[in-house]
Amino acid sequence: MCLTARFSCLSDYDPDALSVEQARAFIRSQLTPLRTHQRLALRSALGRVLASDVIAPVNVPAHDNSAMDGYALRHADLSSSGETRLRVAGTALAGQTFAGSMAAGECVRIMTGAPLPVGSDVVVMQEVVEPAGDSVVIPPGQRRGQNIRRAGEDLAAGQSALAAGRLIRPAELGLIASLGCAEISVYRRLRVAFFSTGDELCSIGTPLGCGEVYDSNRYTLFGMLRRMGCEILDLGVVRDEPALLEATFRQAAAAADVVISSGGVSVGEADFVKPLMAQLGEVLFWKIAMKPGRPMAFGRITAAGTSGEEGAAAWLFGLPGNPVAVMVTFYAFVRDALYLLMGADPLPVVPLLPALCSVALKKSPGRTEYQRGILSQEQGQWYVRPTGAQGSGILRSMSDANCFIVLEQDRGSVAAGDSVSVQVFDGLV
Repeated sequence: MCLTARFSCLSDYDPDALSVEQARAFIRSQLTPLRTHQRLALRSALGRVLASDVIAPVNVPAHDNSAMDGYALRHADLSSSGETRLRVAGTALAGQTFAGSMAAGECVRIMTGAPLPVGSDVVVMQEVVEPAGDSVVIPPGQRRGQNIRRAGEDLAAGQSALAAGRLIRPAELGLIASLGCAEISVYRRLRVAFFSTGDELCSIGTPLGCGEVYDSNRYTLFGMLRRMGCEILDLGVVRDEPALLEATFRQAAAAADVVISSGGVSVGEADFVKPLMAQLGEVLFWKIAMKPGRPMAFGRITAAGTSGEEGAAAWLFGLPGNPVAVMVTFYAFVRDALYLLMGADPLPVVPLLPALCSVALKKSPGRTEYQRGILSQEQGQWYVRPTGAQGSGILRSMSDANCFIVLEQDRGSVAAGDSVSVQVFDGLV
């Protein structure tokens, strides 16, 4: 079934008023992860996605050991009603096994991480022990097994330590290193081509002509894609000429897994952009009930094949041309789609958190709004306020902000002091 037919089967389908959640869910339903993978040295795998489970080859920890500095002893040697005096038979250090034997009425000075002496089943923290010459006095109330980390407590040999699909962050690097693994299997980097369209756009470093503006979208897209670890291909600014646009779309589809364009999907844009996208594949054009970022295209395009055959194909995201709308739609739709194609499972979630709005906000029900906000804390309470003017062309509103104020589709105006949902920028990518 074609994209259009599959999409039209959705309940409550309305191409002129598609909700954010409907669009997001449909995009995810069409994508399947890339399956090509490679072996990498552990330090080169940061930000990549695991292509196969990491199985623990050894127990972690490898032996029973002390969870803190103190004294290892036998619980059976402790008095059931009062203090117990035990002779110190020696010391166990981290990385060194106590070589002696521990007789009845004895204990061993032990450091954090040191293997437990044979026969010991309690570690008493040094802060509660009273030294007495070559002995120590142990207070009552000690429990068998306290302050001990058992072999395999974190991971048992043969157990799956990390499942395929896990995004490799610093914690995962450390966990894999603790297993002694020098290399792991990861999915290859996602290849993403992007460009801007419009006769009014001028590349930086070139004097502006009459009616021209500098192209900022490629730089925000570059930053967002680079932080996600994509392999990127910047195809520059493409003029509103059918032949140039067609050649660029085909070049992008031949070289990349995903193509992202900015501009050319709004009503009133050059009429040939939409037909051209559709001509190169199957593309859905949506009016999404959101602000900013209402117009958007999603679909699949192909490169030119040989002898009239169909060439390579790539997923297409046609984003609006306004700078803020580019960033909002990228984070609302493209980010999760790219992580899904990378093989990430589960997808990295950026939660919505509650905060009190410091000022009143005007809003009409019927669309989701992403206002740019400044989140701060006062006396233990989180407050948020908009950055100022919220026009979709005011990129400074994104630069000054540290969060989105996400106003739900059915919500109306917000009064000062009302609770709103915020999405913090740190952690998005």
